[in-house]
Amino acid sequence: MFLQILLLVALYSITLHLFHKLKNHPPTPFPTLPFIGHFYLLLKKPLHRTLAKISAKHGRVLLLHFGSRPVVLVSSASAAEECFTKNDIILANRPKLLYGKHMGYNYTSLIWDSYGENWRNLRRISAIQLLSGNCLQLLYATRLDELRLLLRKLFKDQDRTVDLKSRLFELMVNLMMRMIAGKRYYGDDVEVVEEGTRFREIMSESFLLAGASNMGDYLPLMKWLGNTERRMINLSKRRDTFTQELIDECRINMKNGKESCASTDKKKNMIEVMLSLQEQEPEMYKDETIRSLMIVLLLAGTDTSAGTLEWAMSLLLNHPHVLKKAQAEIDTVVGHNRLIEESDLSNLPYLHCIINETFRMKPVGPLLVPHESSEECVIGGYRIPRGTMLLVNAWAIHNDPNNWEEPTKYKPERFVGLDPSNTGFKLMPFGAGRRRCPGEGLAMRMIGLTLGSLIQCFEWERTGEEMVDLTEGPGLTMPKAQPLQAKCRPRQPFVPLLSQL
Repeated sequence: MFLQILLLVALYSITLHLFHKLKNHPPTPFPTLPFIGHFYLLLKKPLHRTLAKISAKHGRVLLLHFGSRPVVLVSSASAAEECFTKNDIILANRPKLLYGKHMGYNYTSLIWDSYGENWRNLRRISAIQLLSGNCLQLLYATRLDELRLLLRKLFKDQDRTVDLKSRLFELMVNLMMRMIAGKRYYGDDVEVVEEGTRFREIMSESFLLAGASNMGDYLPLMKWLGNTERRMINLSKRRDTFTQELIDECRINMKNGKESCASTDKKKNMIEVMLSLQEQEPEMYKDETIRSLMIVLLLAGTDTSAGTLEWAMSLLLNHPHVLKKAQAEIDTVVGHNRLIEESDLSNLPYLHCIINETFRMKPVGPLLVPHESSEECVIGGYRIPRGTMLLVNAWAIHNDPNNWEEPTKYKPERFVGLDPSNTGFKLMPFGAGRRRCPGEGLAMRMIGLTLGSLIQCFEWERTGEEMVDLTEGPGLTMPKAQPLQAKCRPRQPFVPLLSQL
């Protein structure tokens, strides 16, 4: 009996392998097992490194089977370029995954909606009304105020071990929520304690479920096992109730003529902006649309920026000469009489080199958000069937020796005089093509100002003689396996400024 099953499995694998060859599909690792496909190759974490090894062995454009779902894996810059230029519209759809159904408003949110009129409207709203340079500038005081709170806390914690991971995450969530709704929910000075507790629980569960793999997306029989879908349904209800309460509160405040508490200069927060637009175009700016955009901004713009900052500081602690060089640049450009501001960032090229090298070595989106082909296309000379999921391994491309000299070495100097926009598809921290992240401008402002402030104001040291562990943990945004802890003390020239915050 066992021998018969083994023969059937072998026959299935050989037949499928020959079929792909006849159809000129990309190479497929042998064997492809019934039901599970190539899942047996994916047991070791983190996934982006495992997939990079598979690509190095079998090819930079591969056809894999995740259970019943065909997946084309791209691990080269040239193939990525084909995906996001020649085939950009064909590959602009999203696969129908369970998280997108329950957490993406039945595949209609900016992240999970497939290419079409609704997605174009959402993209236009986010790009023009929420994330344009002018909109971001209006909320600059909010970002600056929240960052000053972090610097004040670090000043009080001088010469102590600081949990930078939690501090940076709290900074980014508070910053984003103040821009969205004029509220902060993390820290000792939270005014609405119960509301803050609800929000933190929702955020924690959202990130947990986003990073969890749902086998039911690939193995239909597994859909009925476990409680992942039930948790998503319950979370989406709690999340919608919470965000609707924020919208209703803002609506009442606006009717009563109350000023926004979004920032120190009383500019409108993002909910108020969208409610004002709702009065003019109610069909375009429904409450569900506002809730959807709020969630996208929170989930896509907080953990990713905090993670990038944590990786950047980890790398700097292991390379103190780079930290000193960055401090010297900021001292020269900004001086000792004031703190760094966003307007200084364009004059700090070495700081940008550090950020780009962090993006290259430790991209917090190691596998870009998956795409799906709406019709047959060609990548790398191979035919890609309609309905195939596309995974682009950005980590593999960023660390490819064909693209970067000595890719495993930390060398911010490699970006000196190099415009990242001219690196082709060798560097894609924000994706590429039509589905490129619309929040890139906001992310660069938040990361640049925060990292520049930490470098300018404090001396940083490791907690011991050992180098900071750079091992990557499992998860959607490639977190550090060991959260970063470090010691800081204020730099002497900045003690008077920090003591006045």
